[in-house]
Amino acid sequence: MSDVNLPPLPPIGDTISGRSVVDVLSEQHRELISLGARALADDSAKVRSVLIATLSRHLSAEEQYLYPAVRTAVPDGDRIADRELAEDRELLTLMQDENRLAEIVAAVERHVEADAGELFPLLEQMVPAEDMIRLGNRVEMAAEAAPTRPHPRSPVSPPWNKLVDPLLGVIDKVRDVATSRTTYARDL
Repeated sequence: MSDVNLPPLPPIGDTISGRSVVDVLSEQHRELISLGARALADDSAKVRSVLIATLSRHLSAEEQYLYPAVRTAVPDGDRIADRELAEDRELLTLMQDENRLAEIVAAVERHVEADAGELFPLLEQMVPAEDMIRLGNRVEMAAEAAPTRPHPRSPVSPPWNKLVDPLLGVIDKVRDVATSRTTYARDL
């Protein structure tokens, strides 16, 4: 039985298929670091916009699935998740002022280091591979439905964030289309 309370994976022969939550989030982290460096070097509104949108989606997905898994599966997980959520709230507030780009990029770098240095190793130790893949699938889906703008006052824990964030995501995406705002690195 799963410690992180997820439905089973569909059967695919005798092998486990998919990317773990660590693989998915590490890829997002690499993209965020790259976008941060590009934004600092380029300083275009378009690159800043993509950084903010990508980071907003990433933080929303972590709040919906990573931190609840940490709370459930990791010893002292409540303390770790609360600390990470507080840092994410500060980052979301900071993101509301795109003119503070250097501070945003530095906060992203700290976030990536904390996840890679503490959270990911703990999860890989404590959570079975099948659950890590299920979490990875959910993080990918949540990121696509997530807001593209920072919402520091939105709920940070399930079930409310799983209801509110996709609604905010729809509103943000309508605003993005209406203003021709670029939100994906592939569109730069």
